[in-house]
Amino acid sequence: MISKKALFCVFASISLLAACGDKEKSIEDSEEPVEPIEEETEELYPAPFTGEMLSEEITMRPVLATINNHPAARPQSGIASADVVYEMLAEGDVTRFLALYQSEFPEKIGPIRSARSYFVELAEGLDAFYIAHGFSPEAKRMLESGMVDNINGMYYDGSFFKRSKDRVAPHNSYFITDNLEAAAEKVNASLLYQKKVSYTYYDKEESPKTGVQADKIQVRYGRNENFNSSYTYDSASNTYTRSSGGTVTTDLLTGEPVKVSNVLIFEMAHTVIDDKGRRDIDIYSGGSAYLFQQGMMRVVRWENKDGVLTAVESDGSEVKLVPGHTWIHFVPTNPGIDASVTYTASDQQS
Repeated sequence: MISKKALFCVFASISLLAACGDKEKSIEDSEEPVEPIEEETEELYPAPFTGEMLSEEITMRPVLATINNHPAARPQSGIASADVVYEMLAEGDVTRFLALYQSEFPEKIGPIRSARSYFVELAEGLDAFYIAHGFSPEAKRMLESGMVDNINGMYYDGSFFKRSKDRVAPHNSYFITDNLEAAAEKVNASLLYQKKVSYTYYDKEESPKTGVQADKIQVRYGRNENFNSSYTYDSASNTYTRSSGGTVTTDLLTGEPVKVSNVLIFEMAHTVIDDKGRRDIDIYSGGSAYLFQQGMMRVVRWENKDGVLTAVESDGSEVKLVPGHTWIHFVPTNPGIDASVTYTASDQQS
């Protein structure tokens, strides 16, 4: 037999549930439709020298470093992190790299080698903070005149520049990037990005598939095979891997092959200026150029625009690059770009 107290509790519970139900119904009837909340889209900024989208706008000035390309200096450290690498002759058939860093800085860069006059001129045009270890007589005069902000291992060997015990001089000097701010402060240089130099890039919906097929590229600087390069296109990654002297170019810091999205070849007048075989290279007059991207090649031109070497189309518009890293070769007008560069096009050697 159920007691009165129990019955009271049952009826009370039923009444409470009914009241709650009426209340919820009343609230539902009176509520306005809820507008969907729009998610905020993160603003992205293109990196000036890779075109890759970043979550923060770059305010860091470009840094340009002379990197040794002697076989005893390979594999180099930090080369895969460079936004752009310029490769050109120093003396004889020996090439050196000018590696431009802005969107990414590895822990160390090198081996660092000496400056040439046209290296300094390139740094000036890019408004880059320039890193070298040593100099030719003309480059020394230019650097000492204050033509570009720079730090040189001739004066800071053992402090901002460190020697590796694994290699012998002059193939063992490295710039430690943790020292960058201190190095700039030491020479009273700003690291603020002021000139706002940049390249032009394809949008996602645009296709760079113009020209002739070119899956393999060879760039020759002379009889010394150690300084002749080849590139092989990988359609899966839309990048080229690079080899030099028959060996794949890798980064010592990562052990990974260097991969680039664009390969440019600029033909320039070269003049030997001393008995050591040093050169002057005309980086101002413009000339013929080849552009390789996404397995295709086309003939373009290069111009010096306010100090910045830029590839241009026949109508004068700037060449658009595929977002990613870029490798730029300077080759002499003698023997010329056609003799210095060969490529595989439509199953034929061109």
